[in-house]
Amino acid sequence: MNIERETPEAARLRFEVRDTGIGIAAEPLKRLFGAFEQADNSTTRKYGGTGLGLAITRRLAELMGGEVGVESAPGAGSTFWFTVELNKGSTADMPLNSDSGLPARSRDFAGARILLADDEPINREIARFQLEDLGMQVDEAEDGEEAVHLATQNDYDVILMDMQMPRTDGLDATRRIRRLARHAKTPIIAMTANAFAEDRQRCTEAGMDDFLGKPVNPAIFAKILLRWLAAAPVRTDRA
Repeated sequence: MNIERETPEAARLRFEVRDTGIGIAAEPLKRLFGAFEQADNSTTRKYGGTGLGLAITRRLAELMGGEVGVESAPGAGSTFWFTVELNKGSTADMPLNSDSGLPARSRDFAGARILLADDEPINREIARFQLEDLGMQVDEAEDGEEAVHLATQNDYDVILMDMQMPRTDGLDATRRIRRLARHAKTPIIAMTANAFAEDRQRCTEAGMDDFLGKPVNPAIFAKILLRWLAAAPVRTDRA
């Protein structure tokens, strides 16, 4: 790790990981950070994986004001790097309010079942990591139609719903889910990049309870989720 740039208020940090492996040729190097991409995409590839890890790394770095990259050549190993912009602070700057108790509070809801509906695989993967880190169980839906189907079949403590999805969007899916007796009062939280007042109003009119703007701040995400879990009726299969 080294400091690329520093001011009294913030610093730009660069992290590098080097290996002495097989290296990567120039052509696959160009598309390596795309979703579901690997240097070797053949069905007979020796090295496996989902092809999502580097795309998620890129998205997280961008959310923190940084970039990602790689330097490599066949037979010469690879150097992967990322940068982030971090604000400076001290323990004296840390809040003494309830936010500092989020990790402890999350244990009270370990095992809570969450329905996560989003058509973007990277968004789902990042949200799932955050939810599982809080001890939650996660069911994923790729669009509103699948979200309605899963809600028909299962009980959930909270539903996280993207607004814009194929087949059935989040607004229509929420209206249909609200007609289900088992989810008439289940907290439904919108997740969307549309942050205008009229978008919030549409979410409320469709039956959603709260609103998370994208990109989602992890601390705000946890705070809102735990608040609604605390307010929701306790399911007997989790109590």
